Amino acid sequence: MTSRPAALSLLLAAATLLAGCAPRQTAGTVVTAKTEVSGVSFYPHETGLSWWYLPEGDTSKDTPYTLKTLGPTYFQGQPVIASQLTGRGADQTWYRTYDSSGVKLQGIHKPGVTIILSPAWQEAPAETAWRVGLGWEGSSKITIADDNGKVQNQGTLNYRYDVQDSRQVTTPAGTFTVWVVTRQIRDDVGGLFPAAQQYWFTPYVGDVRTPENLLLTARNFALKSGGK
Repeated sequence: MTSRPAALSLLLAAATLLAGCAPRQTAGTVVTAKTEVSGVSFYPHETGLSWWYLPEGDTSKDTPYTLKTLGPTYFQGQPVIASQLTGRGADQTWYRTYDSSGVKLQGIHKPGVTIILSPAWQEAPAETAWRVGLGWEGSSKITIADDNGKVQNQGTLNYRYDVQDSRQVTTPAGTFTVWVVTRQIRDDVGGLFPAAQQYWFTPYVGDVRTPENLLLTARNFALKSGGK
């Protein structure tokens, strides 16, 4: 479905990462009950987990970005886990599912925009699949809707991930052994995502460097004993 160019430009501008203002209930109402974190998964997603990040090379003492696992909710009628990034005007929520096949992204909510992916975007492989040289790819139908649920645009998103290296890195949060992953994304809805990004992932910790070039500075949980 197409829309007027001016309206679509506004939506795509709103859809850029780290945009401000809070999401509405269109994307789902997150369960607010809090529980104590008693364990951390290989892909950490327990309710109450928090991470703090600063842009790579940022030595300022400004407020860091905060990533939190908000907990179980529903997205497009499906049970998911919601996580939210805030700080410095940012407000973005991801809706994911976790199972033995890995991590799948069902959708994203940004100010004024809900992005729906079908089938879900495979963000991470099965836990036992990790190795240097691993690659996976896929394609999803992408639907962009406003906060009133009106579809503004539809198209196709193609992605490819490659595990390039495993190495030790140091950030303000400490020293970690990370998987270095490059992802490439193409879409026909105006380049909603950057074409190529690199991130660092550590099991039982999460992203040590995010695709948006944010480095981990702190977290509210410890590395699981025996984790990589």
